Amino acid sequence: MNRHVRLARRPAGKLVAADLELAEAPIPEPGPGEALVRNTWLSIDPSIRIRLAETTPNGYLPPLRPGDELSGLALGTVIDSRCPGFAVGDLVSHTLGYREYALVGARTQTIGGYGAASRIDTGALPPQWFLGPLGSAGLTAYVGLFEILHLEAEDTLWVSSAAGAVGVLAAQLAKIRGATVIGSAGSPAKVAFLRDELGIPAFDYHDGPLPESLAALAPAGIDTYFDNVGGDHLTAALDALRPSGRIALCGAVSGYDGAAPQGPPNLFTMVSKGLRMRGFRAGSFPYLEEAMRREVGSYLADGRLVYRETVFDGIESASTALPAMLSGLTMGKTLCRLAF
Repeated sequence: MNRHVRLARRPAGKLVAADLELAEAPIPEPGPGEALVRNTWLSIDPSIRIRLAETTPNGYLPPLRPGDELSGLALGTVIDSRCPGFAVGDLVSHTLGYREYALVGARTQTIGGYGAASRIDTGALPPQWFLGPLGSAGLTAYVGLFEILHLEAEDTLWVSSAAGAVGVLAAQLAKIRGATVIGSAGSPAKVAFLRDELGIPAFDYHDGPLPESLAALAPAGIDTYFDNVGGDHLTAALDALRPSGRIALCGAVSGYDGAAPQGPPNLFTMVSKGLRMRGFRAGSFPYLEEAMRREVGSYLADGRLVYRETVFDGIESASTALPAMLSGLTMGKTLCRLAF
């Protein structure tokens, strides 16, 4: 049987494990143009929480209904194929995660343009890195810094959620490129990791008013802000940015998990300071993936970039992994490892 995670009920407030359920169905057989993939790694990402609400933002993927299977980025091995592009034994990345077996093909859905089913040659690298620093997380960090912010070595950059899957890569890439980097995170352990292991000045946003915590590390203000949080973090960034500052809107996790999204009340500072703010999704920049993998791969190889992951084991753990990640209980990239 093919075990999969589906939405049991709409979350009332924060997502809890009981909002999701494990179900079974027969393992599907591939038809023409399809390959059967046995998943080995599932990516647990905060964005899926958006689809568990009754409505989703304009331009985003449609909401899931109770009884629908969750989907997300995944890696797996082809075990049967009627698709010319995939042979038995190939490692494939795709978007049909949260299940043990998936039928993939040329028309398998993407997530915002990212994640089209494709063969992956990992070489000697750990395969799960292609869901993390060499996959969507790495591309998102790379695009946000260099395509959206056009980061310069003289910039002072604030990265929110800097111990998360994307933030920890963005903070390190910016530091390697010579920028002055400040991070924020949601626990003493995460702040200690940023400060002690990565050498990035950081603060816990629970410790006091955000403007004061940010000003303590950047008394002269910031030039750029990589936003993973939205809400009060974006409000603080708008006040702290110097004239002609830039903002990359990557995510707004503060409004994902049952909280009402809060827009900043100080948007006029965009006018008064001549600021630039742009939202983006990595799926719009697939042409940068090769350059990202070359650069990030070289930093991983020589030890300049530290990669952290939190791994849950078994498909049955996915219902626990997602709420844990949304609650800030995981470090770096959150993954679910499937063993057969």
